[in-house]
Amino acid sequence: MDNAKIADRFEELADLLEFQAENPFRVRAYRTGAHAIRDLGESVAAILADPERDLADLPGIGATLAEKSRVLIETGTLPQLEKLRLEVPEGVLAMVRVPGLGPKKAAALFRELGIESLAGLRQACEQGRIRSLKGFSTKTEAMILDGLGIAEASGKRVYWPTARRLADAIGRHMNGCDGIRKMEWAGSLRRGRETVGDLDLLVVADDREAAMDHFENYPEQTQVVARGDEKKVSIRVGKAFQVDLRLVEEHEFGAALQYFTGSKEHNVHLRRLAQSKGLKINEYGVFREADGERVGGATEAEVYAAVGLPWIPPELREDRQEFEWAVADRLPDLLTVDAIRGDLHMHTSASDGTATIREMAEAAIERGLRYIAITDHSRRVAMANGLDPDRLREQWEAIEQLRPEFEGRLTILKGIECDILEAGGMDLPDDCLAEADWVLASVHYGQRQSREQITERILGALENPHVDCIAHPTGRLIGRREAYEVDLDAVMRAAVEYGKFLELNSNPARLDLHDVHAAEAKRLGIPIVINTDAHSPDGLDVLPCGINQARRAGLTAADVANTWPLEKLLGRPAPS
Repeated sequence: MDNAKIADRFEELADLLEFQAENPFRVRAYRTGAHAIRDLGESVAAILADPERDLADLPGIGATLAEKSRVLIETGTLPQLEKLRLEVPEGVLAMVRVPGLGPKKAAALFRELGIESLAGLRQACEQGRIRSLKGFSTKTEAMILDGLGIAEASGKRVYWPTARRLADAIGRHMNGCDGIRKMEWAGSLRRGRETVGDLDLLVVADDREAAMDHFENYPEQTQVVARGDEKKVSIRVGKAFQVDLRLVEEHEFGAALQYFTGSKEHNVHLRRLAQSKGLKINEYGVFREADGERVGGATEAEVYAAVGLPWIPPELREDRQEFEWAVADRLPDLLTVDAIRGDLHMHTSASDGTATIREMAEAAIERGLRYIAITDHSRRVAMANGLDPDRLREQWEAIEQLRPEFEGRLTILKGIECDILEAGGMDLPDDCLAEADWVLASVHYGQRQSREQITERILGALENPHVDCIAHPTGRLIGRREAYEVDLDAVMRAAVEYGKFLELNSNPARLDLHDVHAAEAKRLGIPIVINTDAHSPDGLDVLPCGINQARRAGLTAADVANTWPLEKLLGRPAPS
């Protein structure tokens, strides 16, 4: 059982305990532990197996969660969780997601009316049964019915670039409103999360009513959810995606931006630091607790400076290492898009891409790249028209003939994305791979094999002297396919031993490596290669997604191999 699954179990346990009105400190302990385990760079199993280490010593975990983690690793289950699952039907927890309902009211609906699902909740509201309960009313029923659409669609988060495009469109619309002096997006969009569940826009405006009216008139809005006292308007775009406009005063802007950017865990940590210094931080500013006097909040830098810290980049605000780095004045100089010199994973019409080598090269030049590798699929990926040695050598000959045309503008490397076969070994013979400038190794088939099998396959690829990098190392597709079972600790040790690279695939459905794994690779000194895996010229535009992920991992330009000159990356003069 990997870290993510252990964290999921503790999150579910916290949800169930909260539903049953357990001690809130106990509930918080499970949520804190889940967060700590999800963000660990190494596996819980490896720590538990090391007699010289104690999982309980790690921040946020403690003896109880360490022991329960051991039970999960050894048995795959947790008796306490199984018991609670029997007591609380799975569909009941979904009711907690209805805005304004909460655990206590959801529990009352379950216990007193026997409602066990969102469908049952809707039916009970339509039949007028909810208003009969103490603490409920016809207004409550109307609120529940209005919020059911959100609850039914919750979890249907969108990929970051989709949210970014919507934010940009709304931003352009709001720019047409006179009197807006400041405007900034907050939330998970600003932190560069892989997926985004809603959007928060903060605005300072001379005429609040005009700004709210203009926001409501966004052409793609499908419903105005709420509007209140010149401070907030909520709209829906599409069936359920919610966008909130929050109006703030200019002297509050930095505090509000920090507060609504999050994460929750980061903000809790920051407020504890403030309390230790006799200060209170909220969305309105920074105040002295002794006399309530305001001491800052116009900018985020003021908020952090109040507790003696430098400004912390939004992507790092997950309560991992950012406070430790900030206190020690060691916050990393995070990677930026313009530092990337090359893209070492892309496909052409020779396999499953849509463009020629020349078209991909021209598109790369338009985006400021200095080198690329053409890495079509190998023959095992028959559904993608993968290349056998003869076709691959023909492609490489075409690249050599094309290079003079791009001299001084772009270097085109002869590459291949070579499958790691189910039985182990590479899909193409070594004498063929030896002729390549750049070899990616990847797993596309046999993804349901055991952890041991998949790990051995990847370790074998890393040992191969012709393989340079492991592409999308865990095979996950966000929201569609879990990562395959693989011992990433062993993979990373092998990457260090053989001096190989690991890919951070920028495709928004992949973002593989995960940010936590990329941070661990950085700690071990494994160079990361951020590629687009583009299958068309427009596919090169997903690079910012990979940059977001790298920034969340704390990566700098020095940690990313394709920011380097090509000669350094290849360890030899670039081909000409």
